[in-house]
This record gives sequence, C-alpha cells and structure tokens, in this order.
Amino acid sequence: MKAIIPVAGFGTRLRPHTHTQPKALMHVAGKPILAHIIDELAAVGIDEVVLVVGYLGEKIEAFAREHYKRMKLSFVVQEEPLGNGHAVYVAREHLDGSPVVLVFGDTIIKGDLAGLVRRRESLAGVKEVDDPRRLGVVELDANGYIVRFVEKPEHPPTNLALIGVYHIHNSGVLADALDRLVREKRQARGEFWLADGLQLMVDAGEKMRTFPMEHWYDCGTAESLLTANHDLLDLSTPDRTKTHDTTIVIPPSFVSPTAEIHGSVVGPHVSIAEGASVVNSVIRDSIVNANAEVADALLEHSIVGERAIVKGRPARVNVGDSSAIELT
Repeated sequence: MKAIIPVAGFGTRLRPHTHTQPKALMHVAGKPILAHIIDELAAVGIDEVVLVVGYLGEKIEAFAREHYKRMKLSFVVQEEPLGNGHAVYVAREHLDGSPVVLVFGDTIIKGDLAGLVRRRESLAGVKEVDDPRRLGVVELDANGYIVRFVEKPEHPPTNLALIGVYHIHNSGVLADALDRLVREKRQARGEFWLADGLQLMVDAGEKMRTFPMEHWYDCGTAESLLTANHDLLDLSTPDRTKTHDTTIVIPPSFVSPTAEIHGSVVGPHVSIAEGASVVNSVIRDSIVNANAEVADALLEHSIVGERAIVKGRPARVNVGDSSAIELT
C-alpha cells in the first residue's frame, strides 16, 4: 500500500516561520510534522510515499531523502496552489486502482491506523468536534455510509469533522472523480477541494464509511502547533525529571542530544531541536527550533524559529527563522 501526502501549501497562518521553512518541516514534540506522519505510516507497513510538493519543496525532498532512505519515495510538483483536491489530482498517476492512504501534510494522527489500512473498504477519518465550521464534515445514511461531504460549512449539518486522513480502497475511482472535478472546473473559493472530489466518487457508487481517530492534531497555526506539541509530549513515554549539567528538564519534554543547555529550567511541555542553545533561561510550553539561541530569558507558550536569537527578560514570543530579538 502507498500513501499520498500533499505538502505544497504556503503555510500562511504559520508566518513568519513559513517564509523560510515549509510547514511540514516545522518542529513539534521532537521532530518535524512530516516525520510524525511518515513514522506513523511506516509503523503499519506502508513503504511507499508520494509527496506532493510546491513552495520550498526542495527542502521537503532533501529531508525525506535523508531520513527515509529505505522507503520508496516519489515527488510530484503542484505548480499552482489550487487546493487540496488539486494537490491529489496532480498525483493521479499514483491512483492506479490499488488501495491508497491520503494524509494532509499538516495533520498528525495518533490512533488505530493499522485498523484503518486493514479494512477492505474506503474510509474517512473523523472526530466529533464542538465547532467544525473551519473543517469539512460528513453526513451518514442509516447504514453508516457517507452520503454527503461538506467543506467548511457555515451551518454544519453534523459534528463529524473530517481530519485529513483517508483510506481509498479503489483509488482508480478517486482518480476519475478528481479528473472530472478539474475538467468541469468545480471550484469553491477559487480552489478544488478534496471533499468535492470524494463526493463525486461516492456519487459514482464507491461506498465509504467513517473511521474514528482517537488523537488528531491540525498544525496549521502557531496556537495549534503549540497544542500539538503539548499533547504529543503528554502521549510520549513518561520519564522522571532529568538534570543536564546545571539544567533541570521537567517532563514531558524533548531535548535533542545535540542541543546545549546550561543554567536553565526547561519544561514541562518544551521541545528543543538539534543544535539549539539555551543559557540561563526558564522555558515552559514552548518550541525552540534548530540552531536557535535563547539566553537570559523566561519564555512561555512561545515558538523560536531556526537560527533565531532571543535574549532578555520574561516574554511570550513567536520569532521566525534567522531573527534576533533582545528583550531589555
């Protein structure tokens, strides 16, 4: 079985970080978003991944080739950002009739993914949410089959939110539906939506059920990225409080073996990436990206970008890559 992961978006809601870093490579709970996704897929036996790239796609390709050398990797370019349905459409040569898993590149899932891929039918991952208006939702018939997909409804007919993971048993049917979607220019708000393609697939006779996912994290904004970091660290293996030289690390936290930390208190719910430096600081509920520097600061609920420098006093910051901020 193969997986298709669209990772071509600009990630505008995560700026300033995504000016220089693709959203899928943003660090969360010890590794990039994309690594969380591929590791979950690999754990259930998926060994072929198709990545639909666009903005900063060369960085995504370099990361995947470096870290997943044993996996069969393919890269398809989405030349224009015309929506998540169009992203899967440009990879339609890989929709050859065999089963395929689709996972959005800003969605981290934790749950019975093995159960999803074992099923011999098409499935849409869902979770009940209080307010699904910024998501897609599904309506079901009396037998539990999906009869309607609704993308970002103003008045949601149900609270069964689509979470961006699908198992398509007959991928050829989806390829035909997406071809029709684009050929007939069925756009909404200037984009081709995967939900509309799935609707055409269901209308053509493909049966599709829902599949509940226990844990799901949309990492599209700074707030949701920090929430994902917090919750994923909670799900990690419990550990005692650690002491690094003159630093105390309070779990659940992640500190890269290559990070340098001195005279500081780190945690709980802190993720510090490779090559970062933390000196004489207190950091809680935050993400410090690769090769960043934090000194003489108290940070909470913050994101520090790659190679950024933060020095000074207590604050909450969202500092992009290669920035420098001195809090005086």
